[in-house]
Amino acid sequence: MDSGTFSGIITGLLIIAFAGITWWAYSRRRKPDFDEAANLPFAEDDQPANRDSSASQGHAKSEPDSEADSRNDRGDKNT
Repeated sequence: MDSGTFSGIITGLLIIAFAGITWWAYSRRRKPDFDEAANLPFAEDDQPANRDSSASQGHAKSEPDSEADSRNDRGDKNT
């Protein structure tokens, strides 16, 4: 088997894979799933915005240098 035959076989397999994925994506059976996914950005959030318990412990400071303080708290010495 020479390289031309091998390239032809690979090209044929890729064309078949492309046609299969295209058929799958545009099939009528998938339309409801894709319509639901398309509307996800417009869905209302039913969950609270932040579930992180450390964010509600009052670590944020209102002073302008709070960023520098937070870098020191994390161990970053490049201030």
